[in-house]
Amino acid sequence: MTAPSHLPKNPDALTYEQAGVNYDQVDPIKLLAQQSARATAAQLMQHGVNEVAASRGESAYVLDAGPFYLASIVECLGTKILVADAVYRETGKSFYAAIAQDTIAMAVNDLITVGATPLIVQAYWAAGGSDWFADKQRAADLIAGWKAACDTCGVSWGGGETPALAGVVEGGTIDLGASCTGWVNPKSRLSLGDNLAAGDAIVLLASSGIHANGVSLARKLTERLANGYQTDIAADGKAGGKAGETFGEALLAPTTLYAPVTEALAKAGVTVNYCVNVTGHGWRKLLRHTSEFTYRIHTVPPVPPVLSFMQREAKLDNAEAYGTLNMGAGFAFFVAADQAEKTVAIAKKCGIEAWVAGSVEAGPKQVVIEPIDVTYGSEDLKLR
Repeated sequence: MTAPSHLPKNPDALTYEQAGVNYDQVDPIKLLAQQSARATAAQLMQHGVNEVAASRGESAYVLDAGPFYLASIVECLGTKILVADAVYRETGKSFYAAIAQDTIAMAVNDLITVGATPLIVQAYWAAGGSDWFADKQRAADLIAGWKAACDTCGVSWGGGETPALAGVVEGGTIDLGASCTGWVNPKSRLSLGDNLAAGDAIVLLASSGIHANGVSLARKLTERLANGYQTDIAADGKAGGKAGETFGEALLAPTTLYAPVTEALAKAGVTVNYCVNVTGHGWRKLLRHTSEFTYRIHTVPPVPPVLSFMQREAKLDNAEAYGTLNMGAGFAFFVAADQAEKTVAIAKKCGIEAWVAGSVEAGPKQVVIEPIDVTYGSEDLKLR
């Protein structure tokens, strides 16, 4: 059996698996869960509604509610909270407002991939003990950041749950999650890839940094750094970035919220054939749709300094780096070629850099990233 093409060739590389994340173990469980979940869809019929079957395995689940579709998603922040905790302990600087935005972005950025307008966000804040909330400034920053992210996305914060789970969640920290519900209205906005076709353009939108994926690798990397999270990532001039910016603070740049772009595209009449939120699995996520196409990339965005630093210090080759991290591209639109430049212009008007980065071609299912000579095949992503 041939090893997956994203595995590193450098024996000194610090891999995502060494950081405790092995998709080869996790993804089969996801597939098993999908198979079990699919059998429950028949229960909707007693309520007079039906699922949109093509949404299973996509980033959000879609229900046909008659005059419109309903979409829903639940997501968690993951281990980025531990970076915020560490920086707070070491420097006294609170990044909990940024962490709140990250959490909402994890849910909202998934929801919008199916063409949905996000409407409601619910919060899940599970602390390791009630004393987490005793730090009034930290809690206030979390609340302020959550509300600000809701305002950016135009959603109502409906409520949530704040359990104290001593013994389940580690003491001194908090596990953050969010669910999001939205609608696809009009129904023509649904973007599940039914109209994805050879000749479509691939438009990539800039990320703000690591976002909230690959953070376990970043945390493991700090063990190799003499100054840990306080390492100046621009000290040697190799990674770029701002002088004096530490690794910890760079990691805590909040995840970009892409909902304003999807809403602006809809208002401008741009038809989106498919979307991908570039999160776990990195650029392999471009293979998410079930269709057999070749996705050829001719332009890669600039790599954020924090990710350049990570790639160098973790000794990752391009296949591992682009197969794990977003490497500067946080979201992808697949649109008709004649709407590509308009898509870029609208994203830029929303304050987010974008590029016409490639095209969809007839051919075997693969992502060919020409500028870095990396190819991912269908065996490198098995999510459905």
